[in-house]
Amino acid sequence: MSEEHPHQDLDKLEARLRVAQSAARNSRPDGGPEDEPKESSAALAFRVGVELISAVAVGLGIGWLLDTWLDTRPWLMLVFILLGGAAGILNIFRLTRGYGYAAGYQQEENSGNEDPGDKGPDQGPGIEG
Repeated sequence: MSEEHPHQDLDKLEARLRVAQSAARNSRPDGGPEDEPKESSAALAFRVGVELISAVAVGLGIGWLLDTWLDTRPWLMLVFILLGGAAGILNIFRLTRGYGYAAGYQQEENSGNEDPGDKGPDQGPGIEG
């Protein structure tokens, strides 16, 4: 085995970790992802439009394919256009409320979309009695 004591091995490991961490910090341009600016208003508006249009287009495509396959024109296409519109509106709701694509509609960490005027059920004004 090794002639060195375990304490010396730990000191060597700690020194290697410090070197690796400083190299990782220096390799990140501009401080990393936490320093990136939030989306601009134009980018957010563009994303909202893309979310809605793409959801309706997918619904239209699925409905058209099913109508062609089952010979039920235009009923399934109309149903899936409505379902696509509902899915698009749900995606926009999740986007604006800061939920993103998190499972179970849990808010993302550090979403930055919290309204300071929003108060929880315990913090709002209530009627005593």
